[in-house]
Amino acid sequence: MDKITAVGLDLAKQIIQVHGIDAAGHVVLRKAVRRERLLALLAQFPLCVVGMEACSGAHHWARQFKQLGHEPRLMAAEFVRPFRKSLAAKNDANDAEAICTAVVQPNMRFVSIKSVEQQALLSLHRIRQGLIEERTATINRLRGVLAEFGVVLPQSVPALQRALPTVLADAERLPAVVQRSLQLLLEHLRELELRLAAFDRQIAQHAKSSAPAQRLAALPGIGPLTASAVVATVGNAQDYRNGRQFAAWLGLVPRQYSSGGKCKLGPITRRGDAYLRALLVQGARSTLQAALRRAPARHDRLSAWIVQLAQRVGYHKTLVAIANKHARIIWALLAREQTLDLARTTTH
Repeated sequence: MDKITAVGLDLAKQIIQVHGIDAAGHVVLRKAVRRERLLALLAQFPLCVVGMEACSGAHHWARQFKQLGHEPRLMAAEFVRPFRKSLAAKNDANDAEAICTAVVQPNMRFVSIKSVEQQALLSLHRIRQGLIEERTATINRLRGVLAEFGVVLPQSVPALQRALPTVLADAERLPAVVQRSLQLLLEHLRELELRLAAFDRQIAQHAKSSAPAQRLAALPGIGPLTASAVVATVGNAQDYRNGRQFAAWLGLVPRQYSSGGKCKLGPITRRGDAYLRALLVQGARSTLQAALRRAPARHDRLSAWIVQLAQRVGYHKTLVAIANKHARIIWALLAREQTLDLARTTTH
């Protein structure tokens, strides 16, 4: 154990596989340990690099290992997979060995370790997203049942909620058992709306009390929800070399398939955090609509660039370009701790 310089851990709920190597790359440890004994085992190791896949619980373990003095490194599973010796023989021991091999690669990309505060804030966003999905499922359930009895509801959620009480009171069109069941669904829908509003207030309160989030919220198309999500997800923006790398991490750059000196670009890669990317695209849509409605005499540099781009490449490509632009500006505001100055915003 005294010779260990790098450790690969295949995390799991109960049994965790440990793979250790020395400075020459020779295997010095292969062991499976129970979850509750892992910290005691690593406390016996000399200070070393500890590699893990960025999976459930990885950030918690990374913080624990850092307190022991080790250097934890998290990696995306897709970057670890090529280092597994046999793609046909996948097991915990082989996975831990692949993680240990990958973590010492000089050009490996690592995931930033999130703090407890970041994960707490992200949990608000994740629970909120779950409530939105549950609300959508409840609305679709209401629509589906009523459609079986010839009742078609309005498309918008507010109009649907206004129409439902009247529809449910129509005893001639709906059997009593259906009325009672749908009334329960309507009450559940109202409870979901109240819970969503409570989460929105918590997120807005955080954005209001966070200086980085306030800087981001000054950017058109970036509201409290997006600003809070960016601050919670990104952490230290200086982990990215520049705004271009940050936009690429979010999957807002074209997919490249080049060969023989010929460059071929396709649709965006859609890599990285899908939730954050969706928020940026939604914000880009509001920015584009505002720029198109604005009189030409009132355009600043950014809105003038948006209008010209929309005329040249069309609506949807402009949306992605604006989201990419917002990502780059966000990186500058966070990494350099600057405030937004639209007059100086570049448009290339």
